[in-house]
Amino acid sequence: MTLKIYADRMSQPSRAVLLFCKLNNIDFEEVKVDLSKRQQLSTEFKEINPLMKVPAIVDGRFKLFESHAILIYLACSFPGVADHWFPADLSKRARIHSVLDWHHSNLRRGSMTYVRDKVLAPNLGLPINPQSAAEAKKLIDSSLSKIESVWLKGNGKFLLGSYQPSIADLSLVCEIMQLEVLEDDDRNEILGPYNEVQQWIEATKDVTKPHFNAVHGILFKAKERFKQKRLLGSIEIVAKDPLQSKL
Repeated sequence: MTLKIYADRMSQPSRAVLLFCKLNNIDFEEVKVDLSKRQQLSTEFKEINPLMKVPAIVDGRFKLFESHAILIYLACSFPGVADHWFPADLSKRARIHSVLDWHHSNLRRGSMTYVRDKVLAPNLGLPINPQSAAEAKKLIDSSLSKIESVWLKGNGKFLLGSYQPSIADLSLVCEIMQLEVLEDDDRNEILGPYNEVQQWIEATKDVTKPHFNAVHGILFKAKERFKQKRLLGSIEIVAKDPLQSKL
């Protein structure tokens, strides 16, 4: 039976799993779970993942959720996956695990919270929490600093000083890509000080093209949509109060 991946490409972990499959020629059926329509809360999807989050997979009778567990399973279970994604060497595997474990409570928590507070909440009419956004931005900054000072140390272009990417590179870069939906000045302020992080992102994009841009296409469209909404909002403010535009 064909592997089924339940995903929404607006979800950072979903993109990492889809990208991995495309890069390794793993045949799969993508089943969209539209988060904007809260389809992850449906009774049908709860049978797949009782935690009601994406991504999740079904491989025959086997069901699995949590993106890092899925990536490890795919790397170990499907023939033809290059060793560098999740090496057979146990010490190298353990180091990849250390990056993935760190990621959940650092970069992912900061990025997810900041994008929610700065972009999603205003666009969905949800309460805006400036303090939460400020704390999340500090966590992103701290995480990017740690990536440069700890995880990118070594001779290679990729995490853990590797010369080829691992599943950890996919997971973390897909997370950072979510910052694309921010205002350009805000995103540049966050990433600007971290040249090594930017070089690593570009290196990861380069070795995963053309699939990288294809999987992130929905994110780029969302970026333009949010940009247009911000522009229309500014026009409406000026129309209501022309004097404000001159102050």
